[in-house]
Amino acid sequence: MSLHVSDEFDGLMARLDEAAPVLTANAEKGEELGRLTDEVTQVLHETGALKIGIPRDLGGYEFSPRQVIETIAKISYSDASAGWSFMALQMVTGTTAAYLGDEAAAELFPDVAGNRYALMAGQGTRLGAARRVDGGYVINGQWSFASGISMATHIHTAALCEETGQALIFTFPKEQATLVDNWDVLGLKATSSIDYSCEDVFVPDTHVYEITTMAARHGGAIYRMGLANMAGVCHTGWALGVGRRMLDEMRALAARKSGAPGASVDTGQFHAECAQAEAAVRSARAWAMEVWEANEATLDGGSLLTTEQETLTRLMLNNTTWSVHAAGQTVFKWAATAALRRGDLQRFFRDLHAGTQHITSGPVVLQNCGRWMAGLAPDAHWEFLELKG
Repeated sequence: MSLHVSDEFDGLMARLDEAAPVLTANAEKGEELGRLTDEVTQVLHETGALKIGIPRDLGGYEFSPRQVIETIAKISYSDASAGWSFMALQMVTGTTAAYLGDEAAAELFPDVAGNRYALMAGQGTRLGAARRVDGGYVINGQWSFASGISMATHIHTAALCEETGQALIFTFPKEQATLVDNWDVLGLKATSSIDYSCEDVFVPDTHVYEITTMAARHGGAIYRMGLANMAGVCHTGWALGVGRRMLDEMRALAARKSGAPGASVDTGQFHAECAQAEAAVRSARAWAMEVWEANEATLDGGSLLTTEQETLTRLMLNNTTWSVHAAGQTVFKWAATAALRRGDLQRFFRDLHAGTQHITSGPVVLQNCGRWMAGLAPDAHWEFLELKG
């Protein structure tokens, strides 16, 4: 159960570099469709990117946390919606493979090396209702934010067991849910993060696990940190990729405008604020990598993350998200009317603001981090996104 650092990483990074023009060229069309285009879907499959979260013993790449961050950042740099959809799909698919047993794995991941495996989308922060029946559960409810569901074959969703009060994750074919085409939003338009509902859907015991589990049935140490920390890895990578792209867009815009009469990019104020934005994003990245280097060492040593490490991980994600948000505001300010027009800069700005609304970077998580850091909850521990005790 040591931490696996995949030797597939360099090869995948090279393939994603080659594929970047396809992701960038399809971003506008994806917005119009409300989902990733067929060309982008093909790229994510053909490069092998969707295997990064799947355990190695099932044929996946099983990237380490920092490798996952770098992969998501690279895809998000090309297109924020592609990066968001990808991070959700690979995480939910990979954790499903890790936490379900052999029977479910044989059905869902029959030949990962040969590209025969299921893809899961859905969410676990709103709980539906589950009723125990012979051989499994019957679930009912309505959920939101099924990012990447246009590419998925199965749904991963959370519900509360009426008999035991346990929060559980259920996996079942997408066709058994009712999909609601209601993704009319400001940003991340191509993620297809629609609502879905279930009415008396039966899910066998083999396709169910506890939402707070850290006991992997497949794979190595990365899966011992649970769903909430896995989500933290993903959102960190997304924010860093988007932040880097926005700063590079500002640099390109400054090069075009510099030298024109009255150009604002030739002022000392712009230079200072540009430097501050660059420092904020680079500092956020440095702390993110520092936190995950320490986390990886703990996992590799056979231990679970401490409460301090989990707190720092959540705090670091909040810092990364809002540091990138502040940098994005600087880019928007100095881009002036160029940011109002349809194009890459406007789309990344909107996507960034949509991404900051995710619960993992919300005020309640930040407040809980502060409560622990202030020494006011010394015996508390994290359960999913809540600090208990």
